[in-house]
Amino acid sequence: MFDSHAHIGAPELLADAPDLLARARAAGVRGMLAVGAGYGVGANAGAVMLADENADVWASVGVHPHDASQWTPIAETALDGWLAHSRVVAVGECGLDYWYEHSPRDEQREALRAQIALARRVGKPVVIHVRPSRGTRDAFEEITRIFDEGGAERVGGVIHCFTGDLPFANDCLARGFDISFSGILTFNNAADLRAVAKALPLDRLLVETDAPLLAPVPHRGRRNEPAWVAHVVTCLAELHEQTPEAIGARTADRARALFRLGAA
Repeated sequence: MFDSHAHIGAPELLADAPDLLARARAAGVRGMLAVGAGYGVGANAGAVMLADENADVWASVGVHPHDASQWTPIAETALDGWLAHSRVVAVGECGLDYWYEHSPRDEQREALRAQIALARRVGKPVVIHVRPSRGTRDAFEEITRIFDEGGAERVGGVIHCFTGDLPFANDCLARGFDISFSGILTFNNAADLRAVAKALPLDRLLVETDAPLLAPVPHRGRRNEPAWVAHVVTCLAELHEQTPEAIGARTADRARALFRLGAA
């Protein structure tokens, strides 16, 4: 299995990273993407460090939409430096979050456009976070326009922790973005999301934990960790009437292809 999105370099997980990685490996996780964004620009360094020190960990660096107010020329210079590292394979997570709006929408748009341009310049895929405001599709509709304006299809990427509808998923697939499902897929109230996952082509799907958030059933309410990506794999396997082993291998192969990691 491959956990395509885990914040194992985050301040609350970094000290426990050796134990988290050991449990993940024991559970059959053979690769992880450590996502540096989400805890301020400087926290990207933790993800890069883990990727540098562990052969089965790679990193993504970026500025999360919550932190879009921190997007400055200095932040871009810092990302440029990290992206030169051979173990840093993607830009992000970046995107639009109109649910919480911790940063103003115009600053989120600016930071997203800049990071798409950065990804195009370095030739690496983009990890996207997108969440609309309550009861709307506003961020879904706006982000596809930004993709088109910025030529995002030239690098592609992944919509992480997907919670959208089938039309939005198809819009993303058409623009070169894969779809990644998190522990939300296992939640009792996620029947609509499971229907979307069942309708999508397996060759464009990834799995993730988004650790330390969104622990899957039966661990809801606890701090999430990469080992528990197995529960997402099992749920996806049931939806597609395949074995967990087959889905684990298939989604791992897709993650490696998307992030250009080569064969396992």
